[in-house]
Amino acid sequence: MGCFITFEGVEGCGKTTQIKLLAQHLTEQGHTVIVTREPGGCPIADQARAILLDANNRAMTPTTELLLYAAARAQHVQEIVKPALAAGKIVLCDRFTDATIAYQGYGRGLDPATIAYLNDLATGGLKPRLTVLLDCPVEVGLKRAFDRINGAAGAREERFELESVLFHRKVRDGYLKLAEDEPERFIIIDGSQGVRETEAAITAAVPARLAEG
Repeated sequence: MGCFITFEGVEGCGKTTQIKLLAQHLTEQGHTVIVTREPGGCPIADQARAILLDANNRAMTPTTELLLYAAARAQHVQEIVKPALAAGKIVLCDRFTDATIAYQGYGRGLDPATIAYLNDLATGGLKPRLTVLLDCPVEVGLKRAFDRINGAAGAREERFELESVLFHRKVRDGYLKLAEDEPERFIIIDGSQGVRETEAAITAAVPARLAEG
């Protein structure tokens, strides 16, 4: 069986950059690594992603949002994540169920029991072995996120970035509470550092935690 590692954090915390760097590091160590993301990761889930992140869909209700995430996750887990784990690969996933708890639970205020039920239904009970939480002030993350969006070609995936600072602070608080409740799973990394400093912290912490069994 492989190893499932997720990356979490507020917008602009550096997840996407750091997950690629960790994949490179682990590959150089001789591991077979697959990098994926949520929402998305496979064609059907990518179509849900386009709906979820499109700023033109700001009228979407929180319940609709929650159900779309669950549907995309169910497809992604069955089509990509579980087969890769069964093949003995390390799966690095950019967001997973913790994001739903942080964003739709703490951020939107939806019922935690409903979220827990849908997460379990969509994943079949699959949980990450480790979760790297890149924590940074929301103002820092949002500036980075908009710099990235404004400098990129193609669709502007900014529906969440356009939410209020208060919303993003609730999300960050949610992540920190999750990490406090499950210290054996979470590794908290300072995401406000530079790319190389953050990379060094992750590549030191992740193998050490995995070695602990």
